[in-house]
Amino acid sequence: MQKNPMRIALLGYGTVGGGVYEFVQARSDMEMAYVLDLRPCPDVTCKVTKNFEEICADASVDTVVETMGGLHPAYEYVTASLKAGKNVVTANKLLIAAHYRELVELAKANGAALRCTAAAGGGIPWLTNIERALKQEQLISVSGIMNGTTNFMLDTMHTSGGSFDDALAEAQRLGYAEADPSADLNGGDIRRKIVISANVAFGCVVEEKDVDVWGIENLRAEDISACKKMNRVCKLIATASKPGSTVSAYIEPTFVPMSMLEAAVPDNNNLISLTGKYIGKQSFYGQGAGRYPTAYNVVQDCLDIVNGKKSFYTDKLEPATVDNSGILRRYYVRTDSMDKWLQTNVDKLLDHAIITKEVSVSEIHAWARARKQIDPTCFIASIV
Repeated sequence: MQKNPMRIALLGYGTVGGGVYEFVQARSDMEMAYVLDLRPCPDVTCKVTKNFEEICADASVDTVVETMGGLHPAYEYVTASLKAGKNVVTANKLLIAAHYRELVELAKANGAALRCTAAAGGGIPWLTNIERALKQEQLISVSGIMNGTTNFMLDTMHTSGGSFDDALAEAQRLGYAEADPSADLNGGDIRRKIVISANVAFGCVVEEKDVDVWGIENLRAEDISACKKMNRVCKLIATASKPGSTVSAYIEPTFVPMSMLEAAVPDNNNLISLTGKYIGKQSFYGQGAGRYPTAYNVVQDCLDIVNGKKSFYTDKLEPATVDNSGILRRYYVRTDSMDKWLQTNVDKLLDHAIITKEVSVSEIHAWARARKQIDPTCFIASIV
């Protein structure tokens, strides 16, 4: 446990960074030494700098908090901080998903802490609960609703019966969706979160490129209507499991029955679950993003370091072999015409779509990626 106040350099004074600054200023066991930002920060009382080298050279700064987002220069700043033996706390899922192994090994080699709770789950203490479970449990799977923007849109379409474009416009009006929402809609955001979750849960390194992902950018109101007729709710769900030596990891729209907890998650909330060999399924619900929920988890990571915790890493950081061929599901498929694969795997014809027989996740994702080149508006969703 640290005896002196933690001296923090905050990289990025945006939405989340501003929340972190507020929380730290209210504490006696932490001290904000620097804020790095290119913009003027008139309300900041500590030193504001545009020069990262000044921070890196200051031996009194023991912890660097990165809330800049993006890959560069965040990567350069975080690696330099770890090499200097400074603890790093980050909310940057893009950075952690892309460079997990390298950053973990740098932290270990330099005796520094690396914590990233807010990078997967936002305001939900998700990674810390995985960490806690691993003390005496073998985790089998991690899964759930991990993107508030798409959950808001799906919930809106189910409750209002409106169009995809209307739901997106409302999400943007409320600040849930960015001006460019592509990372939310195409599953890129949720893929990074499930990669980080799987890495921590299974003590391995899953590469983003190995995760099958199908987003909701092609979703239409008619797909929601078809889902309702099945007495189900459409949710964008990420799943990773490790039943043996390989890992399965995939993201896809899923028609879930009303009896599942996921079906009842409203608005822009998240619901993430872990399943253990002994404890069964445990679920965690809350805001997956936002200024104060995310800043809360960033500062909580700082507190964990103050109290002697280090990183989420284990000694096992071997590359994972991702194999989704053993996961079988039925799928709702909408496309403009039947092809040979669909004819072989059709189970039921609907007005504007089909229901497939059980097929593997890897097989249908490969088919859908190829089909999208022919029919850019095609859509798939698994049925559970």
